[in-house]
Amino acid sequence: MASRDGGQSARRPVWVNPLFGAADPASGITTVPPRHRLPDGPAAPATVSRLIRDELMLDGNPRLNLATFVTTWMEPEAHALMAGISDRNLVDRDEYPATAELERRCVPMLGHLWNAPDPDASVGTSTVGSSEACMLGGMALKRRWARRDTGRRAAGARPNLVMGVNVQVCWKKFCNYWEVEPRLVPMRGDRFHLGAEEAAERCDENTIGVVAVLGSTMDGSYEPVAGVCAALDALEERTGWSVPVHVDAASGGMIAPFLDPDLVWDFRLPRVASINVSGHKYGMVYPGLGWILWRDRDALPGDLVEHVDYLGGDVATFTLNFSRSGSQVVAQYYNFLRLGHAGFSEVQGALRRVATHLAGQIEDLGCFRLLTRGDQLPVFAFTTGDDVTRFNVYDVSRRLREWGWLVPAYAFPPDREDLHVLRVVCRNGFSLDLADRLVDDLRGLLPWLRRQSAPIFGPDDATSFHH
Repeated sequence: MASRDGGQSARRPVWVNPLFGAADPASGITTVPPRHRLPDGPAAPATVSRLIRDELMLDGNPRLNLATFVTTWMEPEAHALMAGISDRNLVDRDEYPATAELERRCVPMLGHLWNAPDPDASVGTSTVGSSEACMLGGMALKRRWARRDTGRRAAGARPNLVMGVNVQVCWKKFCNYWEVEPRLVPMRGDRFHLGAEEAAERCDENTIGVVAVLGSTMDGSYEPVAGVCAALDALEERTGWSVPVHVDAASGGMIAPFLDPDLVWDFRLPRVASINVSGHKYGMVYPGLGWILWRDRDALPGDLVEHVDYLGGDVATFTLNFSRSGSQVVAQYYNFLRLGHAGFSEVQGALRRVATHLAGQIEDLGCFRLLTRGDQLPVFAFTTGDDVTRFNVYDVSRRLREWGWLVPAYAFPPDREDLHVLRVVCRNGFSLDLADRLVDDLRGLLPWLRRQSAPIFGPDDATSFHH
């Protein structure tokens, strides 16, 4: 037991709950294990597992996390499938050809979904999330720009990439890591994402491309991809500058094809060179999976593809990461077979219905103003009404956390930093019943919030912003 003699306790062993111990001290844990170095010896697997599970109880409930876009629920069969093949290294295609084949099948499936010119010959790959996919798309854009005019490149011209200020941070990382000038289009008034004309105005002969986001992280709205392409068509007619478009469809790439089939945003637009999606978002796979497809082989410069032969056979690779488990890819293939087009349409349609219902219920509370309504991505943002002075979005976020709900509060980027919002992401597993429970809990908090004389929390107390 711990000593109560002041300084002596720091030098004496501290016993843990005896239930974690074992009859044989060599197989149990009888003292608190070190946190920042390896323990001196091994311990029983069950004991270590229990200790770690106790630590993880401090995490929030993933199903009540309305901040994250990533999947927090999968069917038990998919769960078991992933666990059974987590030891398959996806890059080792010679040893695990069946796993590699499932990845190859997923690429043309996405090609058909996104109307590639020749879907069965689609060029693409899986990645570790959309961040890696965006890096690959950006690298291809820069390499193609460099080849257009070697004289300009030799003269020290700096490439630039045009995008809305609302893009996910991975695009800012790309510009930083690959020495590309980011040209960010700020928000204006009620335009919370990239505008078509605003994008074209920032392009010049050194623009490697424009990034259009199908489903903004900030508020769930679609950017006008077709409008951006039309504005760039007009720009090319005036100047001769041919600027390609990459569509960051991290979320919308698995929503729009099923719920908005008449929306033209994909490879039907000749200017769209590449598209990425997060399989671990509305592809409904646990975190760790993205996809990127190029329009055709000409859109992916061949010198970005490396070949290795030390895994037992020739392997072509054009990802930034190398070894990784094939379990997420197999889970994606499971979802494709399990749901099919009709199943995905049903699931995503249900999510949109939940989102629009929830947005309407929150609006009916009378003290919140909706910025979006969940009728594009099943995601919406809202803020407090102009007449609400006793509390703010940060107070609401903190109070909801006490009930187990994780709803992020944050400020919009330039030039709308004055706008502070809450955002709700509806994912598979978030039912209408849970949505109504959230409204009930929010309604129950309002009397307490209205008793405040002024807001208590502010931007410095904001919850983490999750992609």
